[in-house]
Amino acid sequence: MAESEGLREQIGTILAQYAGEHRLFWIAQPELAAHRAEDLLPHLVLVDDELSSMPAPTIIRQLVVSVPNAVCMVMVDERGMAIARQAVLSGARGFVTKPLMAEEFWITVHQLLTQNQVPDQDISRTTKIGKVVVFVGPKGGTGRTMVATNTSIAIMEQTGQSVVMVDADYAAPALDVVLNLEGDRDINTLLARASRLDKDLVSSVLANHSSGLRVLLAPAPVYGTLEISLPQVEQIVSQLRMMFDWVVIDLGALLDESGYAFLDSADYIVMTVVPELVCLRNTRLLLDQLQARGYPEDRVWVVLNRAGINGGVSKSDIEERLHVRVRHSIPDDQPLVSLSVNRGVPLYISHRRSAVARAIEEFAVMFVSGTTKQPAVVESPKEAPAPASNPFSRMFRRISSTSAAR
Repeated sequence: MAESEGLREQIGTILAQYAGEHRLFWIAQPELAAHRAEDLLPHLVLVDDELSSMPAPTIIRQLVVSVPNAVCMVMVDERGMAIARQAVLSGARGFVTKPLMAEEFWITVHQLLTQNQVPDQDISRTTKIGKVVVFVGPKGGTGRTMVATNTSIAIMEQTGQSVVMVDADYAAPALDVVLNLEGDRDINTLLARASRLDKDLVSSVLANHSSGLRVLLAPAPVYGTLEISLPQVEQIVSQLRMMFDWVVIDLGALLDESGYAFLDSADYIVMTVVPELVCLRNTRLLLDQLQARGYPEDRVWVVLNRAGINGGVSKSDIEERLHVRVRHSIPDDQPLVSLSVNRGVPLYISHRRSAVARAIEEFAVMFVSGTTKQPAVVESPKEAPAPASNPFSRMFRRISSTSAAR
């Protein structure tokens, strides 16, 4: 945990030189540290003493309770011995002084980790930890939900692994309509029991899609804005990670800190953009926000949707003007996308041979191979028939049932 970009880079360089294979995570918000640590189960936690929102000893005290088997170490200024003593009294195993000396830093870390070895140390061997992928858009209308839904099904079919989707667009939820799902339970059922979640409760709330996809629905939009706290987000995502290989979150507008809490839980962020100027301006602003909050650039994948639309900005111009790499492009076929949404059948299932479905399939293969060591296997499923229900009845049935219940 550090707000200094220079300190982050220095620690990353030292660990790359001395530590061998490792995974390094940075937490942008100190108040999420304890919950994120419970999620990641780290061997080592480094805390800088120069955090604006919370004193280092307070953070250490929370971390010791959350992850008692982890080594907590504080990094202090040469004149900060008082803070170092408080941190050790709060449960830190040791401290190092800044500016960091590479060899001294690594010797201290190595000694503390060696002393902390216990027989049952490798918790990851018995605990299933899935990957979290958050789909986000710089504005509405980028096709975020369409890309997220079809990519989820493609990943599930290609890898044979379990996938759960979370509808986190509480102002304008869409997964129930896009996937033709009925359900009288949603995330509201879990919020009151967020600190006491278990597999059976969560599984009972998830909706089932015919493809095998599981979905945590958002409340019907008649409820208005959903109040969800940062700890609740962390607890729910953490439980889902232990139950599924992939957790795909369809995130709405970043209106409050709960949105960033979902982003903090992400292993990867996929940003869907369309080739028009308002969206591209907002894309640059959102990328700058993510960078300022410490999200690594290599974990943010920009995907161009509706590529080739008449009058649209070209991929090369987008990359040149925004100084960003566009990872993949999905061609424009708005009539097919609208048909897919109205039928409630993802086009990856219903129109597998279409250019859009093939592009999503290619993206899923690229994403799986780029984020894991597992190769993807592509199979050709039969095209699904349209559901018998009318699209308007599907759109309004959850609202009607909710209103009747009230």
